[in-house]
Amino acid sequence: MGAVTGRPVVPRARPGKRLGIPGRLRYWRRVLIAYAGGGQSHLTFWHSTPEVNEAADPGTLGQYWQLFREKADYPGAHDAAGIPMLDYRGHVGLHYNPIAIAQWGLGNHDLWVRGGGEPRRERFLRAAEWMLANLEPNAAGLHIWPHNFEWEYQTLLPSGWYSALSQGQGLSLLLRAHKATGDRRYAQAADLVLETFFHEMEEGGVIHTDAGGYVWLEEVIIHPPTHILNGMMWASWGLYDHWLHTGSERSRDRWRDSVRTLRERMGDFDARYWSLYDIAGTPLPNAASRFYHALHVVQLRVMHRLSGDPVFAAWADRWDGYQRSSPRRRFAWAHKALFKLLYY
Repeated sequence: MGAVTGRPVVPRARPGKRLGIPGRLRYWRRVLIAYAGGGQSHLTFWHSTPEVNEAADPGTLGQYWQLFREKADYPGAHDAAGIPMLDYRGHVGLHYNPIAIAQWGLGNHDLWVRGGGEPRRERFLRAAEWMLANLEPNAAGLHIWPHNFEWEYQTLLPSGWYSALSQGQGLSLLLRAHKATGDRRYAQAADLVLETFFHEMEEGGVIHTDAGGYVWLEEVIIHPPTHILNGMMWASWGLYDHWLHTGSERSRDRWRDSVRTLRERMGDFDARYWSLYDIAGTPLPNAASRFYHALHVVQLRVMHRLSGDPVFAAWADRWDGYQRSSPRRRFAWAHKALFKLLYY
């Protein structure tokens, strides 16, 4: 793990400010280069095909719940140690992303378990070692994985921002590394990461408890919180994995908190023709892109497998029906484009 005596990363729980004109122009320039510039951009990594891992057993910490086969063989940039780096193009450039490294490691873990041999195991453990080395305390003394680059999400997130998503997927990777090796460092780091799920954003943690008592796992730490749906579901699986591997009542109860929130509030993400990416609090809701809508469907099927709650299967079926409709897909594309033009 990173030295706890280093300069702490400041918790980023603050009011969001919309991007100004220079920031919006810089954002659009970077996005256009990423989509139209050719080569391997960060989109190459993120936009792989979402798939449920049918071989994963909900009663055992084995293969990960979603398949990351394509990500395991990411063809883009890697550092000298073989760790993947994402090219965000434009002013952001080439950076490590802890979420991507966790997913790369999980993908290689599953291919190793499926008989992929020692090179797959070595990649999986290399990812786990990177996560150990880059876990740092923030100003509240909680251990997080900082994203050391600026990022636009309605507001400009300063370098050092952190996320329930990276915390949750880092948990999933570290716990599998502990199971594979018996190395206590992985379990100890996982316990440190778990603690962030028991502190509100204002306390340096990654949760927001709303006025109704619902616990949200926040992918982006801004005020007001926006409850990014895919990030919350992925983050919750890290809690499930910790409970499965350790028997911890704390992680079990927090997993159940997240299941309750998703079960009771899933309707907030339904635009009646498509899913929403988040609850942005904007006059025009933030429709999911086609990729994220497909991801939501897959994640809901996993939520059904892990929780046993049929409400998640029902939502998955409903949203799968949406994406099978050509008129809905076209309207969702126009909706998303208008949202980006108005708010980015």
